[in-house]
Amino acid sequence: KNKGQESSSEEEDDEEPKTSGANRSKNSATDSDSESESESETEGGKAKGVENLIQVENPNRVQKKTKKLSQLNQSLDTAKPELSRREREQLEKQKAYANYQKLHAAGKTDEARADLARLAIIKQQREEAAKRREEEKKQKEMAQQKKTELTQKALGKKS
Repeated sequence: KNKGQESSSEEEDDEEPKTSGANRSKNSATDSDSESESESETEGGKAKGVENLIQVENPNRVQKKTKKLSQLNQSLDTAKPELSRREREQLEKQKAYANYQKLHAAGKTDEARADLARLAIIKQQREEAAKRREEEKKQKEMAQQKKTELTQKALGKKS
């Protein structure tokens, strides 16, 4: 047996089975004869080793699937550019974020309410601090006035 005949069981699925160098040099009539012989040998039940026990299928081989014309027309009519899962999730995320920002600006979210409450507290604290500073300033001015009056009295009495 030559290599072309031994590997023909693996090449039955191919359109043109490979032949050894000796078979290539022969004319096309002998090539077709050797192909038919190798096919008949493998179909005859002469399996080597565990070939009959193990079904080998090439996962890289692409098998053409035939479609009917009606299926093709339907697929063309309904072919919308569907988004991938990631793109769909990203769009949903953007919509949700825009909706959240809208609600947040209106003050309807919990976080916005908390922010507004914090701002109100800070505003109140600043107003109180401003009042305290104003009072301290007035007290300092009053103390300064009293001091100057006392110094004027003291100077006025002496002179």
